[in-house]
Parts: sequence; structure tokens; C-alpha cells
Amino acid sequence: MMGGGKGGADFDPKGKSDSEIRRFCQAFMAELSKHIGANTDVPAGDIGVGGREIGYLFGAYRKIRNSFEGVLTGKGLSWGGSLIRPEATGYGLIYYVGHMLEYAGAGDWNGKRVAISGSGNVAQYAALKAIELGATVVSLSDSRGALVGTVTVEDIQAIAALKEDRQSLTSYAAKDSLKYIDGARPWLHVGQVDIALPSATQNEVSKEEAEGLVAAGCKFVAEGSNMGCTQEAIDVFEAERKEKGSAAVWYAPGKAANCGGVAVSGLEMGQNSQRLAWTREEVDEKLKVIMKNAFELGLNTAKEYVSAAEGELPSLVAGSNIAGFVKVAKAMHDQGDWWAKL
Repeated sequence: MMGGGKGGADFDPKGKSDSEIRRFCQAFMAELSKHIGANTDVPAGDIGVGGREIGYLFGAYRKIRNSFEGVLTGKGLSWGGSLIRPEATGYGLIYYVGHMLEYAGAGDWNGKRVAISGSGNVAQYAALKAIELGATVVSLSDSRGALVGTVTVEDIQAIAALKEDRQSLTSYAAKDSLKYIDGARPWLHVGQVDIALPSATQNEVSKEEAEGLVAAGCKFVAEGSNMGCTQEAIDVFEAERKEKGSAAVWYAPGKAANCGGVAVSGLEMGQNSQRLAWTREEVDEKLKVIMKNAFELGLNTAKEYVSAAEGELPSLVAGSNIAGFVKVAKAMHDQGDWWAKL
């Protein structure tokens, strides 16, 4: 949500018809429309809310308010959407980790083994971009289990079609190169990996799974999902970072690593305001710049505020948290929205 709001519903779309989902979206927007607007709060999709649901919601808003405006992002291209928006979170995650690799002296994506959880938009497009850049993706998952092995572009395309029909990975007729593990997350089943990208939902990497990833040689962990790692898992990664210097695992929080989605939502809003449509290449280049700036902001803020031993990688979680706080606090101060005890 651009503007600071956040919300959702306890409606489960699994097993529902298109008509049932449409009617729910229209009823939901009947109330939500009172609280949002192009210059107030601008919602985007998330878990269970893709292009179809955004269409139903936008159509309901337009009917209720008699206004065609950039009030939702992730819209269809023929009615105000932006190229790269569906791909943005996954692509942005890969671009962000690319800067981590470069800074740590670990080269680029070529030849890296990458474990990814999830099988929605974020996981799909992160996997496709990682493969495009030369990495090997060794897992995808959903709420029922995990696929482990060598994931190909053809696998991702087939899984995307399943998810469009709201089916689980159990419906995928996997090849010999993939093994389905019922009721499991991928982290303890992928063997040696260089990079782990939690991209499904919150709290999907536990302390034990974090320890397993470290033991398996994982050097980079970045969240494609919001709060993908439990606090105990983050503590494991941060302790490793402090103890092992440049040889440690390096963790990036979702508030930085997965900001590509909300960033391109902002670009979609900009295009709506200007009544323009940018090319795919224009949006992608802007996304790359945004992800580079997000990485460097967290990195440099950590260097400024967090003491570190010689050779220790900066804490991206501390740097990103502090950078966010400083930005909000300064804006509040400049706009008079603060008080001090005299």
C-alpha cells in the first residue's frame, strides 16, 4: 500500500469460482473505497490478490466513485497498468542480491545454486531472472510442500499456469529432475546452496532451518516475502555475520530486498499521473536504479551508525531499519509533526 495503510481479508479464494471471487471483491471495495484514493492510499496486490482480483477491485471502485484514477497498482496494461509490475518484486530481489554479491566479492549470479520458496509471482519471476543470469534454481514451494531439484524455465511456466487455476504443486507432473516433498519447506532438503530467497510468506525460515542453511554453505539470504525469516533465524544469520567476517552469511531484510514491487507501484502511479506509458526497458532500468539505491542506502547507513569489526560485512537489517526511521523522523521534524520536552 502506497501511503502507509495496510489491510486484508479472511476470505479464502481456494475452491471458489470466479463469480464468487468477483462478488467478494466488489463487496470489499464498497467499504474500502471510502478510505483510499490516488492521493490518499493506493493498494496493490499481495498474497491471493493478482491481476484478476485487481481488475475486479478497480472496476468496483470506478463504478462507486465514478472516477478513473490510479487508485490501485498492478492494473491491466489497457487500463492504467505498468509493464514490469508483475515481475517487479522478483526481478528487484535478484538485482538487490546482485549488489550484495558484488560488494562481498562473490562475483555475479553465474554458477550460483539458489534455493527459492514460494511459487507465486515473486518466486516465479525471481527464479526466471536468476536462471537468465546463469544461476541454477533448486527449489520452489507452496503451502502444501516443496519441489526440490533443478528447476527449469519450462517448469516455472507450467507451475505458473497451475497457480493461475489456483492449484497446488501436488498437481504438477514433475520430471525426474524434481522431487516433491509433502508438507516440507525446501531449506533442509536442497543440499549445498549459495543463495536462499524466502519468497512465499512470513516466518518461513525458522532457527533450525537457518542453522541448516549456514551448515550447507549458504552465503546470502534475502527476503522476497515480507518478514520471511523468524527473528530467531535472523539472529542466527546476524551472529554468523559478526563472527565470521567476510566469510559469513549475509542477510537482507524484505523491507529492502523486496521493495521492487512497491517501487514499480510508484512508477505506475507516476505514469498514471502523467497519462503516459513507459516502455518495458524504461521501467526495468528505473527498477535497477531503485534497487541499487536501496542497497547502498542500507549499506552506508549501517556503516555510519553500526560499529563493525575489521572485515565484517555491514548489517543490512540494521542499516535498512535505521535508514527508514531516519527518513520518517526527518520528514516529521521538517513538517512540524513532532514534539520535544522542554
